[in-house]
Amino acid sequence: MHAEILKPVAVLIAWTLVIFVLMIARRFPAMKAAGIDLSKARGGKPGALDGVVPESAQWPAHNYMHLVEQPTIFYAVALLLAIVGMGNGPNANLAWAYVGLRIIHSLIQVTANIIKYRFLVFLLSTIVLTALTIHALMAVFA
Repeated sequence: MHAEILKPVAVLIAWTLVIFVLMIARRFPAMKAAGIDLSKARGGKPGALDGVVPESAQWPAHNYMHLVEQPTIFYAVALLLAIVGMGNGPNANLAWAYVGLRIIHSLIQVTANIIKYRFLVFLLSTIVLTALTIHALMAVFA
């Protein structure tokens, strides 16, 4: 039997790939409309298309970057909790809360992108991640 905490881990990974597909679906047409020839384009820094294509075409790309930043800590903490046998019950519930909040954060960012709402959801998800981290610390140092 695997730990329940692995289910929200799998869901967040899948969600990240959904955002990746959305990023491609929005960016490529916007790049074409801006006259960017992908066969001649060279790599640049993250955000190089900001101001070149419409903001709404960039929002999924920005969100994708967010989903590969802080959630890496979530993945590590969740796997640690699963390994030490604390990946069920309250920790699984906290993991679901974290994933739900990250999905809400994504939906805000790829639609209206209102910073005050996005930040509030980000803050709540960080509090949940902090609780999971404290539980992981208690598990390995107890």
